[in-house]
Amino acid sequence: MMNQTTNADDALLTLDNQLCFALYSTSHAMTRVYRPLLAPLGLTYPQYMVMLVLWEQDAQPLSEIGHKLYLDSGTLTPLLKRLEKSKLVVRERDRTDERRVLIRLTDSGRQLREHARTVPRQLLAGIDCPLQQRQSLLAQISELRDQLHATLGAHQRNNNH
Repeated sequence: MMNQTTNADDALLTLDNQLCFALYSTSHAMTRVYRPLLAPLGLTYPQYMVMLVLWEQDAQPLSEIGHKLYLDSGTLTPLLKRLEKSKLVVRERDRTDERRVLIRLTDSGRQLREHARTVPRQLLAGIDCPLQQRQSLLAQISELRDQLHATLGAHQRNNNH
């Protein structure tokens, strides 16, 4: 009985059986595929994610952008500084609450959206995956992400008690 458990444990410790590695390597490949698509826009993949959030709704607090992208302010602030240097966004204090920093698109940032319209189609053209399968995959990955964040929250609550 011990030998069967050991074999099962050994199988769990192989790289190909790691869900985390499948997600990590897929994410890495996705970022590499995006690189040439985003280069003409002058954006990195993380900058593109920030721009997507702002194109959906302009003038958002830094904290809200971080929440949507699952990024802390230490990671997000340098990204925003580079976008600001590129004149795509401006950071400003909220007039109603000086503690909040709002991120707003500039005219150039809004105009860049038109150039970015082709990116999703270009990406999808390189992926042979029917729409229904893509939607199912997106739903499964989103559910997994939400479960992992719930687990993180539970661990944090338990560690604070």
